[in-house]
Formats: sequence, C-alpha cells, structure tokens
Amino acid sequence: MSAVLAPSMTITSTFAVRLRIRASGLAKVLFGTWLNGAITIICIALVGWLCWHAYVWAWRDAVFSGNSAQCRAAGGACWAFIRAKLAFTIYGVYPVEERWRAAIAMAVFAAMIGISLVPRFWHARLLAMWIVALALAFMLLRGGIAGLEIVPMRNWSGMIVTIWLAVLSLAFSYPVGLALALGRTSELTLIRYLSIGWIETVRGVPLISILFVASIVFPLFMPEGLEVDNLVRAQVAFTAFGSAYLAEVFRAGLQAIPAGQYEAASALGLGYWRTMLLIVMPQALKLVIPPQVNTFIAIFKDTTLILVIGVFDFLGTIKAMLSDTDWLGFATEAYVFAAAIYFVICSGMSAYSKYLERELSPETRR
Repeated sequence: MSAVLAPSMTITSTFAVRLRIRASGLAKVLFGTWLNGAITIICIALVGWLCWHAYVWAWRDAVFSGNSAQCRAAGGACWAFIRAKLAFTIYGVYPVEERWRAAIAMAVFAAMIGISLVPRFWHARLLAMWIVALALAFMLLRGGIAGLEIVPMRNWSGMIVTIWLAVLSLAFSYPVGLALALGRTSELTLIRYLSIGWIETVRGVPLISILFVASIVFPLFMPEGLEVDNLVRAQVAFTAFGSAYLAEVFRAGLQAIPAGQYEAASALGLGYWRTMLLIVMPQALKLVIPPQVNTFIAIFKDTTLILVIGVFDFLGTIKAMLSDTDWLGFATEAYVFAAAIYFVICSGMSAYSKYLERELSPETRR
C-alpha cells in the first residue's frame, strides 16, 4: 500500500514546493521594496474600488425587468432595456412574422461552425456541407421559394448581418488569400507583380475607404439594370480586405518552411502543386495559426464599419435602439452589452486557436 501511495505523495510534495517558490517570487516582486509595496497596495485598492462600484451599478442596484421609470428610480444599470430590445439586436428590421426563418439560418451557421472546429471533420465533404449550408441559409433568409415571402437583403440587419458577413468574408478571403500568397512567391513575373500590387494597394488604404469604393464604384461594373445590394458590396470589400492581409500571413508561413522540404519533395518526383498541397501548405498553415486567428478577429470586429454604407449590423441596431424615446439615457448599458458580446466571441476565437496549436503540435500528436 505504501508503495502505491509513494509516487502520488512525491508528486504532491513537488507541486507544493513549486507553489511555495512561485508564491515567494511573486511576493518579492510585489513587496520587495517599499516602493513596490506602495504601488501594489494602491493598485489593489483601486481595483477593489472599481470592482465594488461595478458590482453596485451592474448588480445590486440594477433593474432586470420593468420599465424605464423603474430604471431611473433605481439608479443602477437598466438591463430591462437590453431585455426589451434583445430581439431587435438579433433580427433588426427583419419581418417579425418571418423571424423563425432567420433563427433556423443562424442555427445552421452555428451547427456548421461547431462541426468545422473539430479537426477530424476536416475533409473534402466539409466544403460541400458548407456550400449546402450557405445555400440553405440564403434561401431561408431571402425567401422566394417553397412559398416563403421574399425578404430583400436591405431588410437584413442585426446579428444576422454580422454573422452572415463575417462567415462569408472569412470563407471567401481564405482561398483568395492563399492564391495571392502563392502568386506573390511565384517565379512567374507577371503573376508575382500582380499579386504584390493587389496586396500592397489593399493594405495601404483603410477599410472604410474600400467600403466606400465598393458601395459607389462596384455597381458601375455591373450590367445595366442589375442592382447590387449594399450587403453584397460590403461582402466584396471585406473579401478583398481580408484576403490581402491573410496573403501576408500565409506568405510568412511559406517562407518559414525549410528549403530541405522542397528539395525532398523534388527528389520524390512531386510537382509544384503536389508539393504545395501535400507537404508545404499543411506545415505552413500550422505555423501561422495565431496570426490567422488575429486576422479573423480583426475582420469580425471590422464588420461594424458597414454602418457607413447604410447596412445595420449588430452594433448598428444597438445604436438605432438608443433613439427610442421611451428608453433614452441608457447608452452605457447598450454599449456594455455590445462589448460583452464581441468580447465573448473574440475570446472564444483566441481560446480555440490555442487549443488548435496544442492539438496540431508534433509533441501532442506523438
């Protein structure tokens, strides 16, 4: 019995020793001198003061259900305002009687995103599933088939637009960015310089200017009589913007692959495309997971800029609901709610990137 318990006792004692060493080091850093100690105490007091006032405002004196008069009387946060406008932030001006279609479309998106996060589902069939899912979501949102009423894209707003724009922007930007990265490293002079020109031009101007160009100039290239909705124009702008930034991320991954990998592939008789698809790309994409996710997060947050061309996304509906005369004066709660939603989604992306790095690392796969 003692022989069985000995290893576990050794592990526990080792952990306790390490914990004491870290605690001692932390105490030395925080209170090693009188100046460090004073700064630490002031910071702790400041954080405590902020946490207490945040608790009083957001919870103790908050109103979770009721009307605006009750909120003003309580003096705390008016979460009843968010509760009353929650459906509007999700669906915007999408017809109330047709919101079930939008709910199903968002559920389809959520299911596909969940499946795509599992590495064992990464195969060619996943691409086909995404094409079917996007087509189904578009048919549900747009209507016009199977007796569904047509809902023009100009009536899409709220979280629907944010999810639609972010998902499609990432889906289209990824392959275009890969093509631009390969083009920039190509030995064909014309393709290389065209890729460089596109990447540097898009990266050299702000996204808001690209949105204006897409909104004003893009329709001029369309056939006469064909009207392009603002959401489609924004989709083109975000795809161009995201692909240019992803191209540089992918190029960094390609340049990090040792020359020996290319030489080994050449010795095996593999051509350029098989070398890229089977040897180089799998390694390059794993090396640049953090900057890829960083670009994804940036694109997702930048969807808020589409308000400048008249498309109301999630943040746009947050701003719109502040004009309700019955709920004036609760902008803080609205923006705190919006910030919390963006924080949760972006933090989820970041946490997933860390998980993916661990799963795909050579040490984990051994």
